[in-house]
Amino acid sequence: MAEVVEGPDIAPRGRAASWPRLRLGSAPDSWGVWFATDSRQTPWSRFLDELVEAGYHWLELGPYGYLPTDPTQLCDEIGGRGLELSGGTVAGALHRSGDWTGDLEAARRVAALVHAAGARYLVYLPEMYRDSSGRFNGPTELSSEEWRRLVTRLDELGRIVRDELGVSLVVHPHADSHVASPEQVERLLAGTTADAVSLCLDTGHISYCGGDNLDLIERFGERIGYVHLKQVDPVLLARVRAERLSFTDAVRLGVMCEPPRGIPAMEPLVDALGSLDADLFAIVEQDLYPCDPDVPLPIARRTRRYLGYCGLGAGGHGP
Repeated sequence: MAEVVEGPDIAPRGRAASWPRLRLGSAPDSWGVWFATDSRQTPWSRFLDELVEAGYHWLELGPYGYLPTDPTQLCDEIGGRGLELSGGTVAGALHRSGDWTGDLEAARRVAALVHAAGARYLVYLPEMYRDSSGRFNGPTELSSEEWRRLVTRLDELGRIVRDELGVSLVVHPHADSHVASPEQVERLLAGTTADAVSLCLDTGHISYCGGDNLDLIERFGERIGYVHLKQVDPVLLARVRAERLSFTDAVRLGVMCEPPRGIPAMEPLVDALGSLDADLFAIVEQDLYPCDPDVPLPIARRTRRYLGYCGLGAGGHGP
């Protein structure tokens, strides 16, 4: 279990910028939730109550089945607390030759729930080549044919959920997956079409994998459709690289840390995102799995205040 140390509530000095087009929210991940069901995770009702207590208005679904999947119940539970939904997530292996039907069905199911709850973003997580135990379950690189299949199917999936449900597909680069390094992110963007696929800029995973978030924003800002905000502890990251640890093991060590302790620096990042001509959700997603249920709320409060100092959180209803 990750060792989480009490962090300071530090405000940036001399901040004046406010970015109302950036809608700040959080996700079950920040409450230690990785799976639909797990006895070590915070119960979903407590997550929603504490999300409100921490001062957030927007939330992401998290793993399908963690929050209620009945649209009426989901809307009642969210709306009754004064919350709104930004989107949902789905994992898949679109590069595999035989997985299209099952992956499409799973994506449609999540997209339908997202649509029914009044949201319009589907975050796609590429399959990891190391599982939750840290074991390798496949090669670390895709063949040319697998890359072609991945980008072709992403375009097709993006068009399907857009045309059927008005939901926008955003792809989330992820550590220990085939879309992780800066070069892989660029290859993904080059191989997909902008009207079907956008980028979910996960600031923690980009830094974890050696990328430069500000450079990506400058060069591919028009392709960014959604944002996950998190920071990486650079000292722990150096250990992870030296010992070649899996992402799961890294998270248990606490490699994803609360701001402003890690990288990338949040103030210039928020300014760069706010300067884009776009309405964006900025969803805090600090990986804490597994953690004691009493750990997330104080972190969420401090993170909410800190990001408010950085100019986030003034926005009301989303795009």
